[in-house]
Amino acid sequence: MQKRYVYIWFRHLLADWQLIRRPELKDVPFVFASPAHGRNMITAVSPLALTHGVEVGMRAADAKAICPDLELLDDKSGRAAKLLKGIGEWCVRYSPIVMIDDFSVEGLIMDVSGCTHLWGGEREYLKEIIARLKSKGYHARLAMADTIGAAWAIARFGAITPLIASGEHKDALLPLPPEALRLPEIILARLSKLGFYQIKTFIGMPRSVLRRRFGEGFLQRMGQALGTVDEVIIPLQVPVPFQERLHSMEPIKTRNGIEIAITRLLERLCLSMQSQGKGLRTGILTCYRIDGKVIQIAIGTSGATHNVVHLFKLFQLKVEQIRPALGIELFVMEASKVDEVTPGQEVIWTGKAGLKNQSVIRLLDRVANKIGAGVISRYVPATHYWPERSAKRSLLITELPGSEWRIDKPRPTELLKQPHPVEVMAIIPDHPPKFFIYKGMKHLVVKADGPERIEREWWLDEGEHRDYYQVEDEHGQRYWLFRSGHYGDHQEYKWFLHGFFA
Repeated sequence: MQKRYVYIWFRHLLADWQLIRRPELKDVPFVFASPAHGRNMITAVSPLALTHGVEVGMRAADAKAICPDLELLDDKSGRAAKLLKGIGEWCVRYSPIVMIDDFSVEGLIMDVSGCTHLWGGEREYLKEIIARLKSKGYHARLAMADTIGAAWAIARFGAITPLIASGEHKDALLPLPPEALRLPEIILARLSKLGFYQIKTFIGMPRSVLRRRFGEGFLQRMGQALGTVDEVIIPLQVPVPFQERLHSMEPIKTRNGIEIAITRLLERLCLSMQSQGKGLRTGILTCYRIDGKVIQIAIGTSGATHNVVHLFKLFQLKVEQIRPALGIELFVMEASKVDEVTPGQEVIWTGKAGLKNQSVIRLLDRVANKIGAGVISRYVPATHYWPERSAKRSLLITELPGSEWRIDKPRPTELLKQPHPVEVMAIIPDHPPKFFIYKGMKHLVVKADGPERIEREWWLDEGEHRDYYQVEDEHGQRYWLFRSGHYGDHQEYKWFLHGFFA
C-alpha cells in the first residue's frame, strides 16, 4: 500500500482557541506574550493584529506602539502543545496514527494510508477535515502527499493545490523556497547568501557538495521530503494490531443501526485474528458522535475467541449504554488484548467436556459482561501447605491446574483471607475449645474434631505452627479454628477463626 500523509497547519492556533472562548474579541487585535530574557515577547498573533503589522517574536512594547488598541494576553508554557494534543486525539477519528509536529508545534501529522476511501476519496477526505475544524472555530491549511516532508511543505508554502497525487511530490517541491524543507535558520541564511531561493536550484546538485556545504542534517531533511529517507512517527495513541474502522455516510441514531455496525466490524476483526491464530480477550468499541463526544463500551472473555456470534451477544448486552444523540459518524473496534487460540481435540465417546465445553464458557462470558467481570472467579490448587496459600486465582477459565486438590482432609467452603482472632476457653494442652467468642457472640462447642497440625512454610516466612480444629456450635454451625503455636507460648492472640463449613 502506498503511504499517504496529511499535514494540518494551524497558523493561528492560540488565536482561534481564544476566539472560541471569547467571541467578543473578534473585532479586537490581540496577541499572546510571555517573558523571555527580561522582555515580554509576542508568542502568538491574531489575524487582525497581523494586519496592523504585529508579528511573532516582537517585543510587546514595540507591538503596542504599532497598534495602540492591541490587547495583550498572558501565554503559558506548553499551552499550544497541550491544545494540539487535544485536537490530535479528536483527529484519531480520521486516522489511527496522529502525531504532533515537533519541528514547529503548530500542526499535526497523520498517516492516512488506507483511510481516505471511508470518506469517498482523498479530496473529500480533506474537505471533511477542513469543514469540521472550521465548524469548531479552527482555521487550518491541509495538504496530502506521499511523504511527511512534502505534506508539511505544501500545507505551508504551496500555492496551487493541497492534494499532491501519488508520485508527484518531487515536482510539487521544486518551486517552493528552502524553508519548506524544515531547515534551521543558520542553513537558510547560508542558502540565501548563495542565491538559492527555490528548492529546484540545488536539488540536483551532487550529494557530496551539499553535504560539505550544509551538513548531513540538510541531506536528511531533503531525503525525508523526497521519500528516500524514512521519517519516524510517534503517535499520540499507539494503534493496536487488531483494529477495524467503519465510517457512516449518514449519522447512525438507532439501536438497529449500531448493532449492524458492530456485526460488520466483528466480521472483519475476527477474520483478521483468525488468520493469525489469535482470539479476543478484551474488546473495545469506540463511537464518535457528530457533536464531538466519544463513547466507549468494552467486553471481556474468559478465553480467547474469534466467534462473531458469541462476541456480538456480549456487545449486545451493552448497546443500551451507547447514547447516539444526533448520530454516530464513526465506529472503531479494537481487540486491545488477544491470546493464542488453540483448537481443542474433540472427544467422541464422552460427554464430559467440563470447562472445554464452549457453551459453558460462552454462558460464563455473558454473565460476567452483564453483571460484572469480578462476579466469576475460578481457583486452582497451589502447591502450598499454608491454607491461605493453597489456592490461586486462575487468569483463564480454561487454565489447567498444576497439581490436584487436597481431599484427604476436610477444608471449609469459605476461607477467610486473614485469620480472625477469637477468645477461647479450652482445656489444655490439646483439647478443643469449650466455647469461643467471635465478633462479640459466644458460641458453645458441642462437637469437635482435631487437632490437625499444619507447619509453617519456613522457607517463605517465620512463625509458629498451627493446630486446626473443626468445631460445631449449639446451632449446628461449623467453624475452622486453630491455635497458633504451643499452648503456653506468650502471644497476644492464641486462637483464631479461619473458615466456615457449609
